Parts: sequence; C-alpha cells; structure tokens
Amino acid sequence: MDGMHYEGLIYRPPSEADSILLQVTVGCSHNRCTFCDSYRGKRFTIKDDATIDADIDYASKNLRFLKRVFLIDGDALIIPQQRLLRILTRIREKMPWVERVGIYGNAKGILGKSDEQLAALRGLGLGIVYFGLESGDTLVLKEVRKGHTPERMIEAGRKILAAGMKLSVMVILGIGGRQRSLEHARATGKALSAIDPNYIGVLTLMIRPGTPLDAQVRGGRFELLTPREMLEELREMLIHTNITRGLFFANHASNYLPLKIRMPADKEKAVQMLDIALNGQTVLKPEWMRAL
Repeated sequence: MDGMHYEGLIYRPPSEADSILLQVTVGCSHNRCTFCDSYRGKRFTIKDDATIDADIDYASKNLRFLKRVFLIDGDALIIPQQRLLRILTRIREKMPWVERVGIYGNAKGILGKSDEQLAALRGLGLGIVYFGLESGDTLVLKEVRKGHTPERMIEAGRKILAAGMKLSVMVILGIGGRQRSLEHARATGKALSAIDPNYIGVLTLMIRPGTPLDAQVRGGRFELLTPREMLEELREMLIHTNITRGLFFANHASNYLPLKIRMPADKEKAVQMLDIALNGQTVLKPEWMRAL
C-alpha cells in the first residue's frame, strides 16, 4: 500500500489542518440540507474494518510527526458504538503519541448515544466534536431541511460538553436569506448561549451550484444578503451570544471581515470593529477571495 484510502472529496475543519485524516465513513447519513453539496454524490456507508485498520497502520508508520487524528466523512459519530470503540482503541494501540481525536457529529448521532457511551469514547481519546448548528431559528432549520429543532440541537451540544469533550459549533451567516436575517441572527445567538460551546465557527453562506438552495435563489424564492447585510447579521448574532468562555471565530475563508474573538472579554471590542466596518471605514474581502 502506498498511502491512505480516500473516496471522493475530503472535508475537514480549518483547525484540523495538521491532523491525520482517517476516513471511517463515506458521505453523510443525513445528506438532505438544501445548502450543502459536500457529499451529494456519495451514498452513506461505514468503511470496512480491514480498510480502516490498513490506514491506521500506514499512519502509524508514516505520519508519526502528526499529533492529532480527525475522523471523516460527514458525521462519523453515527457509527455504532462498538465499531467506534474499536477504531479508537486501535488508534491508541498503534499511535500512542496521538494527543486528540476529533470528529464531525450531528444531532442524530449525538442523541443516539447515551451519556455512558459518550464518556467511553472520551476515555479512549475522542476529545472534540465539530457540530453544525447552522441556525438557532426554527423556521430556518426547517427551510434548509436540517432535520432537527433548535431545542434538540441545543440538547445535543450540551450532551457533548457534559461528556467532557470540547465542542466546536458551526453557524452560517445569510442562511435565513433576507426574509429571516435578524430572526436568524438573534435566535442563533440565543442557541449558542444555551449550548455555551468552547468554539464557535461562523461561516458565510456560499451558494453551491446544483443544490436546492441554488434553485431557490435562481427562482427568486430566496434573497441573498449583501456583504453589508452579512455584517449587520454578524453584529446582531454576536450581541445575542453570551458564552462563559471560548473563542468566536468569524475568520473562515468564506467571511468578508475576518474576526477572532475571545469571549466574553473581546466581545465589546469586536462589536465596535463591526460598527467601524459598517460605517465604511474597513475594506472587506473581495468576492473572488472568498472560498469554502
């Protein structure tokens, strides 16, 4: 074998850039969100043990300089508990130097595991879960076909934290369109406050060709926000986000104004920066520089 086994395009959070990417699932078990095309051509499957074992063996021999592992694809946390325990045990046995294992999780995968099961995963090195909330607004979540209510999403997020893992929550500016912009911003801030995660990652909506949301935009059923309106939405969301500690990142490649805010200490300063930008005194990132 001359490398790791990967199927299709691979996605990982920016903070996992220096991690061993171990593909344990292909695709996303939900795969219905109107804005996402990340896993659209992939039928969700869990990879067989032999392939996963071979990749762990390869990484243990060739990637010893990397201290973290990230399990991909979309929501690997939905893997049945015994198989997930087996994967984590094998990582620990073959790569004892690994400091942390990370994973994508959705509400179904998280809520499908008991507190004891999550604690067992934590005990075997699962240290962080990346969770796509997208919005805290009931109507927006229903419209984008996320599959859960804000209440269930909050419950899932809090469950990860209660298990002693770190939680990084992703939300999307502009996902409510012009119709629900401020409602989306306020409800998302309130949901983030209720979860109180370690990290918040704010992305800005980018329309992917061929998605249901793309069809809605072209059909005039979804109005996109201007860069200025995106900043207004971010300001409103930030004002309504009250977390006890953690980082609020709006520095993803899709964002117009990169911000990294230590909460709650830097919140006021960040709101002032947004006000300066809204007054036209800050140069925003041009459209061609934005990326997923």
